[in-house]
Amino acid sequence: MADELLLTVNGEPRRAAAGASVADLVTGLGLDPKKVAVERNGEIAPRSTLADVILTQGDVLEIVHFVGGG
Repeated sequence: MADELLLTVNGEPRRAAAGASVADLVTGLGLDPKKVAVERNGEIAPRSTLADVILTQGDVLEIVHFVGGG
């Protein structure tokens, strides 16, 4: 479908809406974009830019979220 992208997220196939940002994807996964590290196609995406980075067909992302504890 033209309005849907095929991505790989943490090694798993996933679909996302065309035009979605990395922040949109992270939020859709139930994570807080302020509390994740994202690698997109082998490069770290600065957290401050996640809302500006638009996903493209075939992107490979690794998303690591931070868990507080004590």
